[in-house]
Amino acid sequence: MKKTILICLSIFVSFSAISQSKKERKAKEAAELAAKNAIPVAKPDLPKPPASGPKAYKEVVTSKAKTSKGLFTTHKIDDKFLFEIPDSLFNREFMAITRFIKTPTDAGYGGEEANKQVLRFTKGPDNKVFLKLVTFINVADSSQNIVQAVKNSNAEPIVGVFDVKALKKDTCTVIDVTDFFKGDNQVVSLPATSKQFYKLTAILADRSYIESIKSFPINVEIRSVKTFGTIPPSIMPSPIPMPGVSLPQGTRAGVITAEMNTSLILLPEKPAQKRLWDARVGYFANRYTVYADDAHDSKVETFIVRWKLEAKNAADEAKQKNGELIEPKKPIVYYIDPATPKRWVPFLIAGINDWQKAFEQAGWKNAIMGKEVPAGDSTITTEDARFSFVRYFASDIENAYGPNVHDPRSGEILESHIGWYHNVMSLVYKWYLIQTAAVDERARKPKFDDELMGQLIRFVSSHEVGHTLGLPHNFGSSHATPVEKLRDKTYTDANGHTPSIMDYARFNYVAQPGDGVTDFFPRIGAYDNWAIEWGYKPVYTAKSVEEEKKELNKWVTAKAGNPTYFYGTQGNPYDPRSQSECLGDNNMKASEYGIKNLKRIVPNLNEWLKEDAEDFDKLADVYRELVGQYRRYIGHVVYNIGGIYDSPKTSDQKGNVYEPTPKALQKDAVRFVNEYVFQTPNWLLEKSILNKITPGSGVENIRAIQESAINSIFDVARLQRIVESNSAFTDTYLIDDLFSDVKNGIFAELNKRTSIDNFRRNLQKTYVEKMILLMNTSTMPPPTSFNFAGFRVQPSPTTDARKSDIVSIARAYLTQIKNDISSSKTGIADKLSRYHLDDLQDRIEKALNPK
Repeated sequence: MKKTILICLSIFVSFSAISQSKKERKAKEAAELAAKNAIPVAKPDLPKPPASGPKAYKEVVTSKAKTSKGLFTTHKIDDKFLFEIPDSLFNREFMAITRFIKTPTDAGYGGEEANKQVLRFTKGPDNKVFLKLVTFINVADSSQNIVQAVKNSNAEPIVGVFDVKALKKDTCTVIDVTDFFKGDNQVVSLPATSKQFYKLTAILADRSYIESIKSFPINVEIRSVKTFGTIPPSIMPSPIPMPGVSLPQGTRAGVITAEMNTSLILLPEKPAQKRLWDARVGYFANRYTVYADDAHDSKVETFIVRWKLEAKNAADEAKQKNGELIEPKKPIVYYIDPATPKRWVPFLIAGINDWQKAFEQAGWKNAIMGKEVPAGDSTITTEDARFSFVRYFASDIENAYGPNVHDPRSGEILESHIGWYHNVMSLVYKWYLIQTAAVDERARKPKFDDELMGQLIRFVSSHEVGHTLGLPHNFGSSHATPVEKLRDKTYTDANGHTPSIMDYARFNYVAQPGDGVTDFFPRIGAYDNWAIEWGYKPVYTAKSVEEEKKELNKWVTAKAGNPTYFYGTQGNPYDPRSQSECLGDNNMKASEYGIKNLKRIVPNLNEWLKEDAEDFDKLADVYRELVGQYRRYIGHVVYNIGGIYDSPKTSDQKGNVYEPTPKALQKDAVRFVNEYVFQTPNWLLEKSILNKITPGSGVENIRAIQESAINSIFDVARLQRIVESNSAFTDTYLIDDLFSDVKNGIFAELNKRTSIDNFRRNLQKTYVEKMILLMNTSTMPPPTSFNFAGFRVQPSPTTDARKSDIVSIARAYLTQIKNDISSSKTGIADKLSRYHLDDLQDRIEKALNPK
């Protein structure tokens, strides 16, 4: 049966093949006959397929090109943008800094940095150019064998690939960068975290474009407009919180548009010599892990951020070695934005030039200066990275900022654009009025005269320039000045009220009427001069960075123990000496003087701010600032409770790095809070003000201030620091003392059997609720790490309150309060007071004995 089937199939295939052969033969004969009789037709001239690889330069860069020469020669042809990269710049490193020019509402401000990366162009296979991201996490000296192992463990990601469009005499490579900068390439656009935070989706290509590309000697500026889709806000609340914010324009339009500028700045071919960071002197810093052939382990190298100052020649270097001042080869120059109102230009320049004395202490003459752009000079522009500027923004933002662009390999500052917002004048106006008007008559006006405002601008200018020199905030500097010296005219005239303008010391709010003090401004002081000397004075005796570190250490240890040269890190969560906007060496004394002046100011605000035909918006704004100042004083005091002094040291120094705030200061801090916070601050309830700016009487505002103080005092991390100090040190402020002192202050009426007013009833309820919360608290998250300028401090360990004495003490004091109420309330005649005490008693009972 199978054989029969196979034979049939074979016959079928054979006949099919014969049939197919006859068909093909007939078709061929028919085609030959048709061709013989047909009329000839010309063949169409079809285009040749494009040749692969680069084209001739003139075919790519045509006469239509609009060319800009500089670091790269750039061309714009129709809607395409080309880079002409010299061979000498392949494998060189570039800093790519992307900043906002215009932002959507609530997404930051023009001038702010959005992204910063180091990039490198390399030649790839198949006529490609690669753009690689360079990270400085792990490094090794190129002379070391281990450098290859480091490279093998740190492959550079390729973040862009470009076809070679043309070669120019084998010296330049032409690539098309249109799609790269127009698109959403993360290294020159918004970081992924920013897009996630603002709930942005993919870029919309039809609404995104390159506005311009300009080339300068050491930089290329790419300005682009990018439009992103957005995630619509949820109609119903999600059971899982959605992080981020929905921007108003995204909610309305479904998209947001931002104008951005990316600066490609060529980094020096040879990095400048580093100066190693020291936690005892305030400098911004970079760090990376270093590997070496002869090292037993890797080493983290941290180095400061500073400008490169060097002698012009060997003769000048010799003079400087002998102690003579010399001018640097390239001074630090800041130009004033031509858009700046003329009346403020001299004050901005003065704020810059005030730093000259500090550099003289470091051995440099005329090292820093402010200048105006010469009239008609178009070669000095804000876009050219060779020039640093104070940029003036017509903005209602009450701020100014001082950034810098520096080489991440060495810390060398390359350029800086200080951002100056017009409404910073509104900010300093309120600061100065609130902090000095009790003493300085010039501050008792709805608008300051130009001389006073100019001096305020000068102070802010100096502060922001300090940041661009590498100096972070020194929040510990103002602690060096004894409080009573702040009331001494002779002392303040000679020294100011803080040794550092980099502190947030603002103005002298301690000086009282009749003291005779007339100088209320911060100034570049002894600490600032010292910090510039430490960072910028050459150490000619050192042959290496490590030798220099040892010499610099001698400079620092020689000043150890002198509070004038103490550096207190911004954001330190537990050192009361390092706080924002505090003055003097005793927060309680300084805050008492400050409150006395606020009490003098409040009754006069109506008269001082009165302007014909104006409403009360300014009065409301200034009053809010005054209340904020009062709250700052409270915060300065509370910081002492459970405080830890943090004094960085090296192993060649004696003494502890960490030790608790002295017992007497902590106890005095609680005394202050009981007197100036928990005893109702009725002076804040100025009816002549409140009846014009708010429909309420201020009861809730007082409660909020008092509740904030209670929450801060009984913060679990603070309480645990007290517990730890009680265990590690003798004669410390005991945690039981803290609970007892606060309770006795808040419930003073129980011992006296007197009525309890509305404010105090609110306070006592708040305290009881806090104790109940503490009794039921569990693990609390640790405080965040701090020290953004350096890298020394790490977060504290997590506190599990249920396994500490905190819960037990909270329970004990709730029991005490319940018993005190039982024994005292019958002697209080006021009905509302008794209703209140009955309520507290019931709350405590339910908390202690829940059903």
